[in-house]
Amino acid sequence: MAGWRQAIELAIGEEDLASLSAIARSRTEPASRVERARMLLAYREDPSFFAVGQTVGVHHQTVQRCVERALAYGPLAALDDRSRPGKEPKITAEAKAWIVDLACRKAKELGYPHELWTTRLLARHVREHGPAAGHTCLAKLAQGTLCNILNDQEIKPHKVRYYLERRDPEFKRKMAEVLVVYREVKLIKEAAAAAKQAPSDAVAIISYDEKPGIQAIATTAPDLPPVPGMHATFARDYEYKRHGTVSLLAGIDLLTGQVHALVRDRHRSREFIEFLKLLDAAYPAHTAIKLILDNHSAHISKETKAWLADQPVGRFEFTFTPTHGSWLNLVEGFFSKLARSVLRHIRVASKQELKDRIMAAMDEFNRQPVVHTWSYRLDQAA
Repeated sequence: MAGWRQAIELAIGEEDLASLSAIARSRTEPASRVERARMLLAYREDPSFFAVGQTVGVHHQTVQRCVERALAYGPLAALDDRSRPGKEPKITAEAKAWIVDLACRKAKELGYPHELWTTRLLARHVREHGPAAGHTCLAKLAQGTLCNILNDQEIKPHKVRYYLERRDPEFKRKMAEVLVVYREVKLIKEAAAAAKQAPSDAVAIISYDEKPGIQAIATTAPDLPPVPGMHATFARDYEYKRHGTVSLLAGIDLLTGQVHALVRDRHRSREFIEFLKLLDAAYPAHTAIKLILDNHSAHISKETKAWLADQPVGRFEFTFTPTHGSWLNLVEGFFSKLARSVLRHIRVASKQELKDRIMAAMDEFNRQPVVHTWSYRLDQAA
């Protein structure tokens, strides 16, 4: 004859009791956790497996197992299922490592015309070549299983993320030179603010660059205006006509915010020299004009050097940004603003109209000039 079941003494602390009560009342917790929390709370009030089972609506053995787990692992740990060994995986760790190694190579390296893998192509390659490599478990690999293996290793062989290689061995030195100029701008501004007057005209510091390839595009049908309650935006026909491209040569005075600009069909040495002549005419003869610019061929050509040699000593001074360091040039932010506010969705009837509208935009900016300020790593400047 079987012996009587003895009640198990279960002690639940105040903190665990509060957590169990909250879980038992929860409407978002999994049903299994709520049910087990109710079992433990009911057993605390009435330590009887049968009584709790009838109250909760489960078998008394279920209550007993829950209480025993709470006694062994703690009340809150008893609410979750214990981990089970599960089915032995068919795909071995060695096979997964082989797949990952394969995914880290380009498809073209294995004779395919594709530059990169697609998951479908990679899965097919694994099925065809896996058994020969000693991984028979890959003979029937599904594409979805392959994706799971790659996701576990956080590998996306079908995507490309671009980076920029630093090719200038003197990058830091050139960056420091640019930062020194920006620090000079800061000091001049602070001195002028302290004296409550405009910056001196003894020096002008210009951030300069070109924006080539601005397209002159014309519509082939008129744009349709928005209609309240029907069409929220302008409507434009998909077809268009090209009229060529223009280049914008622009520089910002970092002390006054004044924009100096030219719009030409090309941006060769002769156009750059024309821009320098524009600056020469815009400032008094005693002003030292310092330019921050990249090392484009037009900036260091024989024609440019010959023209600079004919100018008074100290009139022009160039500070070059390092290779692939255009982000150091403040004028790039101005070009971004121009592209987002003026050039976005622009349509013109001719190239000349595009030139006129760009120059009109320069006049608009100069009516309320914005003084651009550089702050990133400025404390590292000498």
